[in-house]
Amino acid sequence: MKIFGLNITRSKKKRLKKGYSGANTGNLFSSWNTTATNADEIIKKDLKAVRERARDLTRNNDYAKKFMRMVRSNIVGANGIILQNKSKDTNGQLDKQANKTIETSWNLWCKKGICDVTGKYSFVDVQKLIISSIARDGEVLVRVVKNFPNKFGFAVQVLEADFLDEQFNDEKRNISMGIEYDDWDKPVAYHIYKKHPSSLNTYTFNDRQRIPADEIIHLFLADRPSQNRGISWFHASLTRLKMLDGYEEATLVNARASAAKMGFLQQEGQDEYVGDDVDSNNNPIVDIEPGTVEIIPKGWSWQTYDPSQPTAKFAEFEKAILRGIASGLDVSYNFLANDLENVNYSSIRTGVLDERDAWRELQNWMIKHFLEPVFEKWLEMALLTQALPLPFSKFDKFNASTWQTRGWAWVDPKKDMESNILANKQGIKTQAEIVSEQGKDLEDVYSQLAKEKELREFYGITTLNDAELIEILGGQDENNE
Repeated sequence: MKIFGLNITRSKKKRLKKGYSGANTGNLFSSWNTTATNADEIIKKDLKAVRERARDLTRNNDYAKKFMRMVRSNIVGANGIILQNKSKDTNGQLDKQANKTIETSWNLWCKKGICDVTGKYSFVDVQKLIISSIARDGEVLVRVVKNFPNKFGFAVQVLEADFLDEQFNDEKRNISMGIEYDDWDKPVAYHIYKKHPSSLNTYTFNDRQRIPADEIIHLFLADRPSQNRGISWFHASLTRLKMLDGYEEATLVNARASAAKMGFLQQEGQDEYVGDDVDSNNNPIVDIEPGTVEIIPKGWSWQTYDPSQPTAKFAEFEKAILRGIASGLDVSYNFLANDLENVNYSSIRTGVLDERDAWRELQNWMIKHFLEPVFEKWLEMALLTQALPLPFSKFDKFNASTWQTRGWAWVDPKKDMESNILANKQGIKTQAEIVSEQGKDLEDVYSQLAKEKELREFYGITTLNDAELIEILGGQDENNE
């Protein structure tokens, strides 16, 4: 268009971008390299390196060691995940006698020297070994051994991930990373080393045994449907943990060097100087102790080497790195770093509840993938051997396991108790749920309360009733206000 001799061009309308901004290319994204492959191909390449680095950190890094303790403590707990069988009669009532018999036999099998093929572990120890191995190594194998020479004819064998060679592949037999599959990609067998590949005993890498899949419980957390091997839970935090470890070491050395106030002797003239000793090149060395003064000859000068002390930003920087590490491990920064400064009830409660939800999720995963399958196989053998004196024909009835996981103390007992009482009165929370959060069983609590009531009556002891207790608590609230 021409107006008064001027050429005017219309600006082109900027085209709207379609698609996802995360797929953009250009200078800002040139270093973002990706691959389109299945999960196993990615895992196969890095599995061993990640596993060994995670093991190194859990041996030598403070925070990695703390995370492992948090895993054992919060998922398994001091007493382990406890069986509570709930088999019922045809009338819908609990078969208390049968359940008691099953639980008693199970607790006997769980003792050290019975449940594990080596005789070294109790079943609580086995649970802790398993969850520790999964967190550190990414996976663990549990072999169920039927007709084992013990009273129940049943035991378990815990095998580290090293027994399953990720480099063993056979396309003709449909074997990938040591696992043999059917046409539906369902595992049918595991090709396991007879001895640990790093064992002092001499074994060739072909010295494997083929174990049917129904004898192996392969435990790992899968992130993708195509994933058949597990990767360490540390995989997203390995780099930060190692770099932070090196940063702290360098800062500590720097602080020590700064406190020592080291220096160098520089020769400016021709006079000879003899120090306390000489190095490999006959250069004099001076040993200076704190509080002493060294007189040096004419023609020599002292050049101070004075590295700076750790900067004021050290703690802030370390905290920022640890927050990233905690997020990668899916735990609270405050507990991983043992840092409870500047926290209040609301903030710590929010962090605690969020973390406990993650622990409960892992507890439920362990129940479904490990405890229930082991109990079912144990029950089968215990009934067949009659170590459990109940009829095998009622196997389906007796196979009614429920599991009591560890609970946690309330963050603020008074506020949490009042909240639970209100929720129970409004009918949105049962007493069973409240008791379960504390790691207890409602039926056990009621049974114990009934026994205590009988004892109080027998000894003539009176206690406050509910109405009196509520009145006292209400009075305390008014006084506090």
